[in-house]
Amino acid sequence: MAQLSDDCFAQDGRLMRVEEAQALLGQVISQVSAAEAVPLRLALGRILLEDIVAAFDVPPHDNSAVDGYAVFFDDLDPKAETVLPVTGRVAAGHPLDRPARRGEAVRIFTGAPMPAGPDTVMMQEDCRLEGERVAIAPGIERGANRRARGVDIAAGGTVLRRGMRLRPQDLGQAAATGRHELLVARPLRVALFSTGDELCEPGAPLTPGKIYDSNRSTIHALLSGLGCAVTDLGILPDRFESVRAALDAAAKDQDLLVTSGGVSVGEEDHVKQAVEALGKLHLWRLAIKPGRPLALGQVGAVPFVGLPGNPVAVMVTFLTLVRPIILRLMGADAAAPRRFKVRADFAHKKKKDRREWLRVRLEGGGPGTWRAVKFPREGAGILSSLVEADGLVELPEDLTRLEPGTMVDFLPFSEVCP
Repeated sequence: MAQLSDDCFAQDGRLMRVEEAQALLGQVISQVSAAEAVPLRLALGRILLEDIVAAFDVPPHDNSAVDGYAVFFDDLDPKAETVLPVTGRVAAGHPLDRPARRGEAVRIFTGAPMPAGPDTVMMQEDCRLEGERVAIAPGIERGANRRARGVDIAAGGTVLRRGMRLRPQDLGQAAATGRHELLVARPLRVALFSTGDELCEPGAPLTPGKIYDSNRSTIHALLSGLGCAVTDLGILPDRFESVRAALDAAAKDQDLLVTSGGVSVGEEDHVKQAVEALGKLHLWRLAIKPGRPLALGQVGAVPFVGLPGNPVAVMVTFLTLVRPIILRLMGADAAAPRRFKVRADFAHKKKKDRREWLRVRLEGGGPGTWRAVKFPREGAGILSSLVEADGLVELPEDLTRLEPGTMVDFLPFSEVCP
């Protein structure tokens, strides 16, 4: 299990571009999750920590792709109907107990192993059965409807690679190679908490001066969607000793500590003081909108992430920077999520040297195209803008003005959210 350096998040405090921040995090973050072997049924969504190499061909024998009749192609008349006796029957799991002979047809079903000899299968819909003989129309190609041994997986081939997050089809592939369990990363243990005397739990009475804590629900869902084991510490009071004690206790059995807000320099920002008392804290200033400040630090050897307080900034910084951190801590190959080209249906001005993400919904824009329609209000505290959006349009640093009709990069929430 790899350990973080004593000062893994340190940087010089200047305004950083996204690529620079991502590259730096890629250099200092490594796997901390231990490995464990789990049955296939428990491996969905987990990070694979071994290469899966096929020990044999899949399928292990040539087989039929259809229900029909297995024949020797050279027995067929290319210009006229061929009539052959049906002298055998092959079903899936029940191979023919002898080699087939020239001049005969063998009844065969989908998935059944090809008998030794025949090289072609005629679909039953294209045949005419005459008692114990079958009439085969001309025109079939040699090898038709025959699936070759190893056409899916060749022996010795790597079918699943270390670092991938396992999907249903990956588990099926592992099962096809005979594996019944896989070596995966233990779920990352993440302690999540909020601070602020103004916050109250949803469902409680909303008294004067209070607001409901929405960020913690969002972050909890994002963490759970990545397969983390989340410990919800709730809302901590605005008292230094309470925050310090909670962080100190959580660091003893957690892999990551996460909060939002409360790491500024005000008198009531006790999270910053508590993290510094137990370890180190660095405030990263990023050339992005929304979400410029991101607090990264350590409580002892356990990394700490302080997300911004505004709901939209929470989502943007989590998806662009914190999500890759979590994946790497679990041993994943944190490849960048896919962006898709769509056509902007709006004009927009922005500052140079700053990357921006705009909340948009997609509308049909004609054959093969989608139009991105921008949410009308841009405030970083407008949570409803995320609810009504399909994803984010990403505008690069060098762009200063976007004109309607321009093709832009679109990051769908379906790529990065559960």
